Amino acid sequence: MLQNRSMPGSTVIPELVYPDVVAAVDWLCAAFGFSVRWRAGGHRAQLAVGDGCVIASEPDDLFAAPGDGPYSHSVMVRVEDADTHHARAREHGAVILQAPTDFPYGERQYAAADLAGHRWWFSQSIADVAPESWGGVSGPAP
Repeated sequence: MLQNRSMPGSTVIPELVYPDVVAAVDWLCAAFGFSVRWRAGGHRAQLAVGDGCVIASEPDDLFAAPGDGPYSHSVMVRVEDADTHHARAREHGAVILQAPTDFPYGERQYAAADLAGHRWWFSQSIADVAPESWGGVSGPAP
């Protein structure tokens, strides 16, 4: 799998939604010993924990089912080929929330909902991109 400085090496990355990402990041680092990999303004951050990572992000109702409000969590999974993975998921009935899309942070990603409505992001590294090149700010974590 291609390495990308904007993406951790871990395969599975939980994403948790907080109403105040800055406060949440400060608390998670202080309480649980996480460290910042990068921040994107006050709306998103990647936190390193051991050889893994957790994403803290602000609420976003883009992926909410009608009537159920913003989602509270999702899971990101790194894959070798987002397009092939997307085709397989769609073939097996996953609800595609966003088709595979290239992002300036060096990832090709798509979003889907599973049979219980859980939100999943699948991400393929397509370039090695420093967070500063797309507006992020690197933290002390590797």
